[in-house]
Amino acid sequence: MNKKNRTAVVTGAGSGIGRAVALALLTEGYSVALAGRRQEALEDTRKAAADPARALAIPTDVGDPASVAELFATVRERFGRLDVLFNNAGKGTPAVSLEELTFAQWQAVVEVNLTGTFLCTQEAFRLMKDQDPRGGRIINNGSISAHVPRPFAAAYTATKHAVTGLTRSTSLDGRRHDIACGQIDIGNAATEMTARMADGVPQANGELAPEPTMPVENVASAVVYMAGLSLDANVQFMTVMATKMPFIGRG
Repeated sequence: MNKKNRTAVVTGAGSGIGRAVALALLTEGYSVALAGRRQEALEDTRKAAADPARALAIPTDVGDPASVAELFATVRERFGRLDVLFNNAGKGTPAVSLEELTFAQWQAVVEVNLTGTFLCTQEAFRLMKDQDPRGGRIINNGSISAHVPRPFAAAYTATKHAVTGLTRSTSLDGRRHDIACGQIDIGNAATEMTARMADGVPQANGELAPEPTMPVENVASAVVYMAGLSLDANVQFMTVMATKMPFIGRG
């Protein structure tokens, strides 16, 4: 199918990785539904597109089943089909020790990172199974934390490990419906969220140390590549990270 006839949903599209990926997909000719909590931020992303007419801003709370259902109903009505879902919306907590993490903080991260990914995947399945031609691709934003934890990030790390399990289950359950699912694990892409790394972030040895970052465009290019594969091929897991970040070996 020509990319100009393909559609995508990007969650967390109002900033950071979500915005970069949404704009990259639009540049490639996709029509893109921009999902996120903040209407103004979504509109900023839409206006930054080369062809804003192919972008649709849809305020969405990914942790709310009714809001997610409305998102995908709008996609069905506006675009008629869905080819790619990028489950990108994510949330972290303040850097506090595990015993100081409140239940409300834990629950908020689980609601966005895990439940939100599940709800969007579920709605995408329903749409992709019924469309003609059927099938599509789901790409989950895992994170380096899907492999190893950072200090003081129990909720975030636990949910990203869970996303890996959901990716595997989605990939397996989607086979008979021509739905492919893969995961991109990202390390230190330069966004508003990682700007603090230049001043130093907690390390496993208890020290604070600055960490290198990489241009977020590298992530966008990787997602576009994954999205563009034919449905008989799949990138199951891809890690894109700043080359010199402390992840491999002892950093």
